[in-house]
Amino acid sequence: MNNSLHSYAFGIATKNIKGEIIEVYYPFPRLSPCNSEVLKIVELFENLGGLENGYLQLQTTKDHNYIQKINDLVKTQEFTEQVSVISEVLKSENPILTLQVEDNPPTNIPQAFLKLHLLSHRLVKPNTINLDGIFGVLKNIAWTNQGAIDVEDLSERQLDARKKCESIDIISVDKFPKMTNYVVPKGVRIADTSRVRLGAYIGEGTTIMHEGFVNFNAGTEGTAMVEGRISAGVIVGNSSDLGGGCSTMGTLSGGGTELVSVGENCLIGANAGIGFPLADGCIVEAGLYVTAGTKVNLLNEEGDLIKIAKAKEISEIKNLLFRRNSLSGAVECAPIKSAVNLNEELHSHN
Repeated sequence: MNNSLHSYAFGIATKNIKGEIIEVYYPFPRLSPCNSEVLKIVELFENLGGLENGYLQLQTTKDHNYIQKINDLVKTQEFTEQVSVISEVLKSENPILTLQVEDNPPTNIPQAFLKLHLLSHRLVKPNTINLDGIFGVLKNIAWTNQGAIDVEDLSERQLDARKKCESIDIISVDKFPKMTNYVVPKGVRIADTSRVRLGAYIGEGTTIMHEGFVNFNAGTEGTAMVEGRISAGVIVGNSSDLGGGCSTMGTLSGGGTELVSVGENCLIGANAGIGFPLADGCIVEAGLYVTAGTKVNLLNEEGDLIKIAKAKEISEIKNLLFRRNSLSGAVECAPIKSAVNLNEELHSHN
């Protein structure tokens, strides 16, 4: 991870009944813009006293002078491409400006949501920015057809809705919303949007079928077919296929620190899974779960045993087929010559 992370975004915050920010929508996050642009934003923060917590809350009805200063600033040459977006944001009820100069762990909700937006906008890749402690920063939220509602405010909001002969449809209760409520990356197909969290990195050309799931700080680098689970911290290489019900082991549960990845042109069969980095061109047969410590019989092209090793010890070898011997029950892997090819028609028109 790089200690510097020059990024900022103008956004619209949602607040609870107490006036606390519970989530932020950033339509146009910026990463490593030109130096003059960064300096202007830093100067603005210093003038308005917002560097302490990394974000500035503005009230449309009160902060006329500050908002005018921002409008004057973004009309300069460096901000040309986002002038209209920023102007519309500043007209909202709860505009906010968030700045990230160093890649420190997020300490508040605006910073946390900025980092999640950077991932889903494909401005940074999984495992390249510091997300330590993000669960403790984010609030548990009811994500509804009326937007984000603090769980503590839910009963009162439901009562108010019923009094108006309305109802609140609660889609989920979670710290993370679905990605597509904030950004739909170019060139993707997502059959069930509730199964892709904000903070997922979905590469162009990726198709995620109904049972596919992608957690935050995880995703695909390019064209891929996802019918299985991509856990937090896992990145899938270009032209790989995750079969129905398959799983990749993340680092959130159990204290695991081993980063799992799937190389290019790989296939993980239905109901299979991995707990180690899978090299390019490898196949894991359906129903076989291989962890980092699984003992594997490594075979040559003639089927003779070369050695017995843990899966993580052979994780850099490309073009292997991982399978279970139907007679002995042993896990073995043998070299393969034919590459995995995705159906181009399924992905070329996303």
